[in-house]
Amino acid sequence: MLQISPNLVCWFISHVREFHAQEDVMLPDEPDHQNETWIDEALEEHADNVVYLELKNTVEELEPELQANMVALMWLGRGDYSEDEWDLALEEAKSNWTPRTADYLLATPMGADYLAEGLAMLGHSCEDD
Repeated sequence: MLQISPNLVCWFISHVREFHAQEDVMLPDEPDHQNETWIDEALEEHADNVVYLELKNTVEELEPELQANMVALMWLGRGDYSEDEWDLALEEAKSNWTPRTADYLLATPMGADYLAEGLAMLGHSCEDD
């Protein structure tokens, strides 16, 4: 089922919340998924932000399959898929993988909440850590 360590996802969630809480981080309420520049616009001013760089590097060091697990978890928690559709969400995430996965995860408003909800739907909790 879940191939990525829930502990790693919980670490990521915690740090994404820290990054998103910073005063100068402004994310769109509704990303324009038709316009791929929304990610660049959301993150362009944070190229030297230490928390952003740590998160980005952590995701980029993961194998694409593990990155796809994170995206599928986020989609699951966002309500795009039910827990019964995990395999479908994962296959979709794998087929849509890009080298920009880290930025996609970091630029998504409420992404940390979606990841936490996705984990919960699969029986994992960050509060157990």
